[in-house]
Amino acid sequence: MVVERTSFHRPKFGALLQSDPNIPTPNLSDNNNTSVRSSATSPGYYDNSNNNNVCSSATSPGCYDNNPFSSAASPAYARAMSASPAGFYDNNNNNNVRGSSGDSTPYAMSPWTQASPYTKSPWITPSPLNPLLDERNLPESGLVGTLVREEGHIYSLAVCGDLLYTGSDSKNIRVWRNLKEFTGFKSNSGLVKTIVICGVRIFTGHQDGKIRVWKVSQKKGSLHKRVGSLPTLKDFLRKSMNPKNYVEVRRHRNVVRIRHFDAVSCMSLNEELGLLYSGSWDKTVKVWRIADSKCLESISAHDDAVNSVVVGFDSLVFSGSADGTVKVWRRELQGKGSTHFLVHTLLKQENAVTALAVNQSSAIVYCGSSDGNVNYWERKKHLTHGGVLRGHRLAVLCLATAGNLVFSGSADKNICVWRREIGQEGAHTCLLVLTGHLGPVKCLTVEEDHCSAEDKTDQKWIVYSGSLDRSVKVWRVSEEAPDLRQLLLS
Repeated sequence: MVVERTSFHRPKFGALLQSDPNIPTPNLSDNNNTSVRSSATSPGYYDNSNNNNVCSSATSPGCYDNNPFSSAASPAYARAMSASPAGFYDNNNNNNVRGSSGDSTPYAMSPWTQASPYTKSPWITPSPLNPLLDERNLPESGLVGTLVREEGHIYSLAVCGDLLYTGSDSKNIRVWRNLKEFTGFKSNSGLVKTIVICGVRIFTGHQDGKIRVWKVSQKKGSLHKRVGSLPTLKDFLRKSMNPKNYVEVRRHRNVVRIRHFDAVSCMSLNEELGLLYSGSWDKTVKVWRIADSKCLESISAHDDAVNSVVVGFDSLVFSGSADGTVKVWRRELQGKGSTHFLVHTLLKQENAVTALAVNQSSAIVYCGSSDGNVNYWERKKHLTHGGVLRGHRLAVLCLATAGNLVFSGSADKNICVWRREIGQEGAHTCLLVLTGHLGPVKCLTVEEDHCSAEDKTDQKWIVYSGSLDRSVKVWRVSEEAPDLRQLLLS
């Protein structure tokens, strides 16, 4: 993987214009005819809990399947892998159950965590020809577990404390704790496209254009009760009485300005100001005051569906759209209220913008597109284009940042882990490619690994990835993971 500072034209990936590709998910029942792939070039986290034939691994930047940088194209890598036959000990025993527990099934949702047989194998003898087997070089990154609930594709994730919220195209929002299902609550509509958590309130954006508000019971933490929606019924009825509050959305159809009339695709929280931003396929971005659930502003932001909106630094808000643009908005006080003004258009291209992420501490904006590229801008005197990260063969569907790392999930079923190199003018290195999902990776969220929080020399993160294969995978990723190609050359 290399970072290039110049871009070139790529064919438009038209099937992904609204960040929801109509990509068929592989039939899990057909996997019995395929061979088992259970490998990790990070041996310290060998995956021994595959679904019969599921490929689930954490690989180096050039070692994932069907890639020009695959092991088949790297004789040095192939020789290193074959130097020690016991290096990647496989003990799957043809299990037909997702997970390692004998009595677990995908339907029963039994998550798993177990020590790798690699660490127990009596055949482990580090080979001098394979630097990957040197314990000093083992990167502490890899798969931790998989959460499966056979009820729908995963479209949204959110983490709050020790709880993980998952939204799918079913009517249920599941809540997980310690890799086990904790509770859940049901919505009146189907697909849950985005989840944001603020204190004891959970905001969910849906395909039907509604934002629903839920509250966690103070007495019983497993109980979630719906307490309203955005806008409130009172505000909606009051605004609907005045014809000036209507906008024409298509011929012979007018709608009230303060309500989304198409799918709510994204939300972002400004916790400091108590504001919630929502983007929709109706081409607008709306600003909500959390304290009273009031719509403060409706911005006609783009010429096509809004796929991503994120709160940035310096009072800036970034929005990305299927029209191929990334726009920068600034919140400014005006009279008794505030208004968002368009500051700059960062990007204008043919390919749809499908995902945005902001690194607040480093003041960097990342943009994923349907051509598989990730552009980024750095704040200097102004926002300056820093380069392009090229690591995916299909559209980038989601982005997340943590520390010096950037995570990109794609329709090619892989997750690239990039590290920003300090003192190298913003250069990025691809540390790992996390593989194992059977469908496009639709959503990502990251939290600090609290088990290793005391180790200040090696920051680790827990990454959650949701996919259209109906599963959520949990990964542990270290910022200090070495470049394996450099290890092979050393």
